[in-house]
Amino acid sequence: MMSRLGTEIRRSVDTLPTVVKTDHPFSSRRRAFALALATALAGALFLAPSAFADFLVPESGGSPNADQISDLYTWVLVVAAIVFVGVEGALIWCIVKYRRKKNPVADQIHGNTNLEIGWTVGAAVVLVILGVITFVMLPGIRNPPNSSAAGLDLSGPQYAVKGGGKQPPNGRSLNIQVNGQQYVWRFTYPDNTPNNTFDNVFAYEQMVVPTDTTVTLNIKSQDVAHSWWIPELGGKFDAIPGYTNYTWFKISKPGVYKGQCAELCGRNHANMVAEVRAVTPAQYRVWYAAKATMIKAANAAAAKARPTIGTPQSEATPADVTP
Repeated sequence: MMSRLGTEIRRSVDTLPTVVKTDHPFSSRRRAFALALATALAGALFLAPSAFADFLVPESGGSPNADQISDLYTWVLVVAAIVFVGVEGALIWCIVKYRRKKNPVADQIHGNTNLEIGWTVGAAVVLVILGVITFVMLPGIRNPPNSSAAGLDLSGPQYAVKGGGKQPPNGRSLNIQVNGQQYVWRFTYPDNTPNNTFDNVFAYEQMVVPTDTTVTLNIKSQDVAHSWWIPELGGKFDAIPGYTNYTWFKISKPGVYKGQCAELCGRNHANMVAEVRAVTPAQYRVWYAAKATMIKAANAAAAKARPTIGTPQSEATPADVTP
């Protein structure tokens, strides 16, 4: 009796159903459709002219130095993509070729001298390539060019910039003082009296410049650390109290380029916006003359009203001070 029962149990165990899989894979038709759809979407994105414009590289299009920075990032991205595809391709190949199903017992590899030399030399070659590309393109990023013939006439003495930062080969540019202060940017333009800047033309928030003209900037701060950044016109430069940073740009066509302070400088940091408006040289001369007239009239009105203001408390006698 017991032997018969054991036989029945073994027979039942031997005929148990296989484990039912919980993951139901897509049919071959569904997999093919999903792959085709993903390929079509990826192709549409890569073929669209502006789908990835300035997505993986810095913004550009406003000034030659910004374009050079963007091109440099593109070269680095291409080299990095080649390295990524090579490394990931080798990894996937190893996973497929030496998968457990095909190789139940793992091969014991104790090193490969040629392979180790190869990837060491390969890494060095990648660094050399990136270094050569960087140093070839760096002068175009750092050194401002001369203004174009269609730009502003820079023959006046106020445009002969001496000292401080890189200058064009002919030493002439529209040199604007950029002063960061909580929470606004002030732009002071050059005139014929370099030793007296109190009567210079100035503007807040919006800098107006002529097209086809090399503009150099002296960036300072009068209170805390700020950071000047108009993405389409080049890199970001800090404005530090007691220190001057320098940059440049050259805009070829009229337009408005926006940015803002890129360094947390206080509670109203988000409101510290900046804007560069490029106009034709003729329009710039009209704007400059109108601005100079407004400032001269305001200074005259202030000088006329100043004597009518009461004696400042700091200069009053003790008897005049109200407790």
